[in-house]
Amino acid sequence: MAGSVERVKAVLAAAGHSDDLATFPASTRTAAEAAAAVGCEVAQIAKSILFRAGDAPVLVIASGANRIDAGKVAALVGSAIERPDAAWIRQVTGFAIGGVAPVGHMTPPLVLIDADLAAIDPIWAAAGAPNTVFRTRFDDLVRISGGRVGDVREQQP
Repeated sequence: MAGSVERVKAVLAAAGHSDDLATFPASTRTAAEAAAAVGCEVAQIAKSILFRAGDAPVLVIASGANRIDAGKVAALVGSAIERPDAAWIRQVTGFAIGGVAPVGHMTPPLVLIDADLAAIDPIWAAAGAPNTVFRTRFDDLVRISGGRVGDVREQQP
């Protein structure tokens, strides 16, 4: 894990973003675990959900309070998507599930960012390990990830 955390730190520093990371003794693998560790609302956690469009990775960065609508993601990508297995995620990102950061991927993904994150400050995102996060702001998250903002949230009944 140390290599993937160092990769995230290097990308953050190169982008002019603070590379201060918070590491916790307990897991921050899920949005609820991360929020409890950080002491923030679940909505403030930027969860990373990876999809696969053929052989191309598609990273959706969403508010921890939102479920992702795969149909909306496919429409934004312009092709069919599927959920990859953990081995493929690790191979293309260099991260284990629960530590997938918005930056520092081995294979650069197409990045989509949940528009709901624009109203949240600060935001906490995974930093390469299942117990490490970093603090950011929406504009910085868009800038450092190269992401495109869109409506990816599943509508609640």
